[in-house]
Amino acid sequence: MKITPAPLLTLSNGVEMPRLGLGTWPMNDAEAAETVALALDMGYRLIDTAENYENERGVGEGIRRSGVARGELFVTTKFNRKWHSVEGARQACEASLERLGLDYIDLFLVHWPNPDQGRYVEAFEGLVKLQEAGLVRAIGTSNFKPAHLQQLFDRGLCPQVNQIHLDPWHARSDHIDVHKARGIVTESWSPLGRANAMLGDPAILDVARRHGRTPAQVILRWHTQLGYVPIPKSSNPQRLAENLDVFGFELSAEELAAISALDRPDPEMLDSDVFGH
Repeated sequence: MKITPAPLLTLSNGVEMPRLGLGTWPMNDAEAAETVALALDMGYRLIDTAENYENERGVGEGIRRSGVARGELFVTTKFNRKWHSVEGARQACEASLERLGLDYIDLFLVHWPNPDQGRYVEAFEGLVKLQEAGLVRAIGTSNFKPAHLQQLFDRGLCPQVNQIHLDPWHARSDHIDVHKARGIVTESWSPLGRANAMLGDPAILDVARRHGRTPAQVILRWHTQLGYVPIPKSSNPQRLAENLDVFGFELSAEELAAISALDRPDPEMLDSDVFGH
């Protein structure tokens, strides 16, 4: 089943990025190869992976199987705390390129700030050098809180993207305000929530019935209409197709507000001041 690829948005450095992509955690190499090839054939163009997912080789294999031209793709990967230095970022990039089988990365992210070791600013400075060298097209952060981002701003640095856990139950308004003020694109991991619980939320079900869409499609449309880039993970062909097919309907301002109002505290949410790899 072919679906029109997601429309593009323009990052602060002029690079264009699809407005929706495929997440690949926790796929292994074999599952990633099969799912990425299928997704690209359907019309996906943004693929998200990471060193820590241990599936970059599978993602690369899926890209090769698909036959889609490299220039049409937007490949994102991320590196771990052991590489948090200027030279370390270079080593991490070269290792990811080798595993992916690619000549460049479209978006390279510091996966977690790991403030306990205090080197994420150096890691980001390494990204700047990689971008200047043409090994990566866009650079960013993942799981950075406003306080972590401020450490970059204070040194004249700013990511093009910050990828964070975000969904209607975790609206992260403090992060979004900073992103908007600095021209940072918000990318949403786990955009449909954990364990499918959010898909049964009565407010979301009500909107889905009105539009004749699935709850997942309504949530993903909420992300994209608010300007976020969601990266839902699925290996199921029907759900892959449904997740990409969300640009043919519009949520009203009232519906967006009703979904945004579902935000709630979550004491079990991962805290990037203490968690990271």
